Amino acid sequence: MLNNKDNPASSPWPAIFSLTVACFVMVTTEFLPIGLLTNIAPSLGVSTGTAGLMVTMPGIVAAVAAPVLSLASGRLDRRLLMLGLSLLLMVSNLVAALAVNFPMMLLGRVLLGICVGGFWSFAANYGRHLVPEASQGRATALILSGISVGAVCGVPALIGDLFGWRAAFFGGAALAVGVLLAQLRLLTSVPPSRPVTPRDLVLPLRLPMARIGLIAIVLLFIGHFAAYTYLRPLLQQVFVLSPSAISLQLLAYGAIGLLGTFLGERLAEHSLRATFILIAAMLAGILIVSPLLSGLAGATLMVLVWGLAFGAVPVCATNWMFAAVPQAPEAGQALLVCVIQIALA
Repeated sequence: MLNNKDNPASSPWPAIFSLTVACFVMVTTEFLPIGLLTNIAPSLGVSTGTAGLMVTMPGIVAAVAAPVLSLASGRLDRRLLMLGLSLLLMVSNLVAALAVNFPMMLLGRVLLGICVGGFWSFAANYGRHLVPEASQGRATALILSGISVGAVCGVPALIGDLFGWRAAFFGGAALAVGVLLAQLRLLTSVPPSRPVTPRDLVLPLRLPMARIGLIAIVLLFIGHFAAYTYLRPLLQQVFVLSPSAISLQLLAYGAIGLLGTFLGERLAEHSLRATFILIAAMLAGILIVSPLLSGLAGATLMVLVWGLAFGAVPVCATNWMFAAVPQAPEAGQALLVCVIQIALA
C-alpha cells in the first residue's frame, strides 16, 4: 500500500487538513439553504415550505448513497474516490448557483447528497491510512472538526446576505476547487484491502457493540437536531438577544464545538464508553435546564455546554464504529452515515 506512512520525510498532516477543509465546505454547503431560505424561495418561484426540500434532499440521498457507494466502489483506489467526491462537491455548488428553476436547484442538492454519503463513508477511514496507528484518533478528530465550523458558517450565510444567495454557492464552488487542487497534490494512493460486500453492510447489525452504538447515535442525533433547529429562535424569543448577540453566540457554539471534538477524541482514547455516556448526559442536562436560564449569561452557559458536548459526538460515533466493526471499517461507516441521515430526517 502506497501512502505517506511509507515515506517518513513526508508529513501526512497537510493531506489530513485538506480533508478537514473538504468537510467544512461540504457541511457549509449542506446548511446554506437554512440561512438563505427566504432569499432563494421567491427567486425560484416556490414557497418557503417547498424550498425546505433543499435541506432535506441531501440527507435523504446521502442515506441511500452511503451503502450504495460502499458496494459500488469495489477495489477503486480511495485517493481517486476522494478526488471524485471533491469534484462532485464543486459541481453541486455550481449547479445550485446557476439554477434557473427549482428542479435545477434540487439536482444540485441531489449531487451534494451523493457527495455527503460518500465522504462520510470513506474520508475518516482513508485519513487513518495516511498516519501511524498512534495518530489515527487525532486524524479522525481533525477531519471531523470541519463539522463544527461548517455547521455554524453555513447557517448565518453572511456572503448570501451581502451579495445574494448565488454568491454563497459560487463561494462554495470556489472553495471546492481549492480543495480539489490541494488534494491532487497531497493525497496518496490507498487501495482497499478488499471490496465491501452486502454481507459487510449487515454485519454491524449482528454485533452487540455496533447495535448499541447505532441506537445511541440515532437517539443523540434526533434529540440534538430536534432542539438545534430552533436554537436561533430560542436565543431571540426566549433569551431576548439582539441579532448581533445571537451571531456571537453561534460563533461561540462553533468554537467550543472544535474544542469538544479534540477533547472528545482524547477522552475516548481512555474510555470510549464513558465518554459517550458523559456527552449524552451533558446534552440531556443542558436541554432540560435551558428553560430555567435567562439573559445573556444563561444563553452563553447553554451554548457553551451544548456546543462542547455535541462537538464530541461525531468523533466518538465514528471511533465507536471503527472499534465495533474493525474487520469492515468502511461498511461500518456507511451504515453509520445511513442511520444518522435517517435520524436527521
